[in-house]
Amino acid sequence: MNEIVRGCGVALVTPFVKGEIDYKTLGKLVDLHIEHSGSIIVAGTTSEASTMTDDEYHSVIKFVIDRVNHRIPVIAGSGSNCTKTAIEKSKFCEESGADGLLIVTPYYNKTTQSGLINHFKMIAKSTTLPIIVYNVPGRTGMNIEPKTVLELSKINNVIGIKEASGNISQVAEILRICPKDFLVYSGNDDMIIPMMSLGGHGVISVVANILPSETKKMVDDYANGDVDCARNAQLSMNGLINALFIETNPIPVKEAMSILNMCSSEVRAPLYRMSNENRDKLINEMQLYGIGALSETC
Repeated sequence: MNEIVRGCGVALVTPFVKGEIDYKTLGKLVDLHIEHSGSIIVAGTTSEASTMTDDEYHSVIKFVIDRVNHRIPVIAGSGSNCTKTAIEKSKFCEESGADGLLIVTPYYNKTTQSGLINHFKMIAKSTTLPIIVYNVPGRTGMNIEPKTVLELSKINNVIGIKEASGNISQVAEILRICPKDFLVYSGNDDMIIPMMSLGGHGVISVVANILPSETKKMVDDYANGDVDCARNAQLSMNGLINALFIETNPIPVKEAMSILNMCSSEVRAPLYRMSNENRDKLINEMQLYGIGALSETC
C-alpha cells in the first residue's frame, strides 16, 4: 500500500484547447509519464480540477486510470471543502480503479484542528484506498499542525502527507513525531532534497511535467546514496523551479510546456495567460537550464 507514490510522482496538468479538455494530448502526456515518472497524480491543484464540471472530473479520472492500465500507480485528487463531497469523490475514484487518493485540507470555510481530524476520519471510513493528506496553506488558508498530522497518521489508511507549507521546521517536526512508515512527500520542488535529508520519501512534483526523468533521477539518486549528484541536481534546477512559480501554478508550467511543444498554454478562468515580462523570465531560466526550443504554442 505504501508504494502508491514511487519516489517522484508528477502532479499532472490538464491540457485545454478552446475551453475543452484535449484528451489526445492528455493521452500523450500520460504515456510520457508512464515511461519516465514513478506515479501520476491526477485532478489535483496542477490539474485545475477546481474548474472542472462534475462530468469533466469523472471523465478525466477514468481516462487517466484506463490509459495507465496498472503500469504505474495513479493517485486521484478527491479533496473538497465539503466533507460529503470529498466522500462522494473518493468513492468514485475507488470505483474507477485509482490506486490512492490525494486529499487537500478544507479551504475557504476552513475548520479547527479537531475538525480536520474529523474530516479525514470520515473520508477514510468511506474508502479502502490509501490516502495522502495534502497540506498547502498558501492556497487553502488552513495549516495542518504537526500534532494533528500525528493523529491523522493513526488512521489506518492515511499513509502519508504531501507537505507544501514551505516550512522546513514543520516538516522536521512531522518526521520527528510521526511513525517511521508514515510517508512525507515534498509539495515544493525547491525543497525535495532538503526534505529527503530529514527523512522525507520523495516528491509530488510540478517541475516533473517538463523534466520527468531528471526529477525522478534526482530523487532516486538521493535514495540510492548518491547525495552529491542529487544535491547538484536540486541546485541546478532551482532557478527554473522558481520561474515555474513566478505566477500562480499551473500558469507558468503550462507556458513552459507550450514552449516545449508539449501542450497548449491555455488555462481556465479565473487563471489567466502569463504576462510577457514573466514569460521572458521563464524562457531565460529554461535556456540557462538547457531546455526550450523557443517555438509557439502547439
